[in-house]
Amino acid sequence: MQPDLPVVVLVGRPNVGKSTLFNRLTDTRDALVADRPGVTRDRQYGVVRTGERRFLVVDTGGLGVDDAEIDALAAAQTDVALAEAHAVVFLVDGRDGLLPGDMAIADRLRHLTVPVYPVVNKTEGRTSEEAVAEFHALGMGAPDAISASHGGRIDALVQRLVADLPPGTDPDDGAAGTRLAVVGRPNAGKSTLVNRLLGESRMLTMDAPGTTRDAVAAEFEHDGERFRVVDTAGIRRRSRIDDPLEKFSVIKAMQAAESAHIVVIMVDAQRGLEAQDVRLLGLMVDLGRAVVLAINKWDGLDQDRRRALREDLRRRLVHLDFMTICTISAKHGSGLRELMAAIREARDAAGADLSTGALTRVLEQAVLAHAPPALHGRRIKLRYAHQGGRNPPRIVIHGNQTDRLSAEYKRYLMRRFRDAFGLRGTPVELVFRTGDNPYDKRGSASPRKR
Repeated sequence: MQPDLPVVVLVGRPNVGKSTLFNRLTDTRDALVADRPGVTRDRQYGVVRTGERRFLVVDTGGLGVDDAEIDALAAAQTDVALAEAHAVVFLVDGRDGLLPGDMAIADRLRHLTVPVYPVVNKTEGRTSEEAVAEFHALGMGAPDAISASHGGRIDALVQRLVADLPPGTDPDDGAAGTRLAVVGRPNAGKSTLVNRLLGESRMLTMDAPGTTRDAVAAEFEHDGERFRVVDTAGIRRRSRIDDPLEKFSVIKAMQAAESAHIVVIMVDAQRGLEAQDVRLLGLMVDLGRAVVLAINKWDGLDQDRRRALREDLRRRLVHLDFMTICTISAKHGSGLRELMAAIREARDAAGADLSTGALTRVLEQAVLAHAPPALHGRRIKLRYAHQGGRNPPRIVIHGNQTDRLSAEYKRYLMRRFRDAFGLRGTPVELVFRTGDNPYDKRGSASPRKR
């Protein structure tokens, strides 16, 4: 079995640009960024994609904050992150120069058995050699010079990291059957659901949240098919995570999701959909995982509360309208057949084999029904489409001026492909390529199925 989703941890003094680098790497604005030290009090988790490779990046609180109590907590959480790291990016500030705090952190990192990459941030307007010169004194090898705020030399850093990271798990490998990961907040009923699927009380369950500390795997059969399910520790809102063991469990939950074909996200109907649930759903989509949302303890709601919760789900998850929502009672077993049907549907959609001919016909029909608008008198032409990958399905569309397509038109194309192929329960990636159609020349060749 291949290694888990690789983990890269960002460490350094406060205000050296860790959160800015995190945002740049993950192409998000999830981390709070401000020009003052100590803003990031807790760790953030994000997914970095480069080509076919992915890895998990962890943003840590700065070491050396004036408040001793906060600094001690940040240090403890950083130690937990480092224990799971496959690589460490040690960020320093090129404007401040080499400071005693940098040397202290370097001494702390020397005992690690994983690669440590010294990276000099805020190097705008200087050559790499000039920017890193004094940081060779860290004794950790040749530093990289970057500008996190402007994106300078970030791609080179990512490629260097990828070259040294383990490959990660391939969800296309179905040798162990369909792989499920059950994730969600503590006490949502994850272990109870797994026990119900297994037909035995293999997972410890109790009313107190946080019973499951690590990701635990087990196998079962349903209607003649093999499944492997992983019960993960509950993911709390970050401001409520004080126990380093729970910090460790977040990484394990994400790694379990990365290696799964399908992620079942459990929500406690009594508590309703919370912001952390929505963030978790977004992260699963970032990972490219097919998702089924299971609203547990549904039997405990009266009709008015059910109606209100359905409306809340419809309103807040409009951007995830491809996802199936199942209402269940893990304790009593109601709704589980519908849940397994949704899991199979999402699995089949995520691994769908889409022929070039069929994809191109859907594209042509979509353009005929609603052509993209002309830009400066030139019509955007979309010529053909082919499949570029599975889990999730990736559809590559070739044409001219594809970079000028609006987000609204891309969403329109997405809906057309989803409806045509029944791609329910899985994210779909559309990739646009501009250039000549190699299959258009004299009609001598037709697109190959990919």
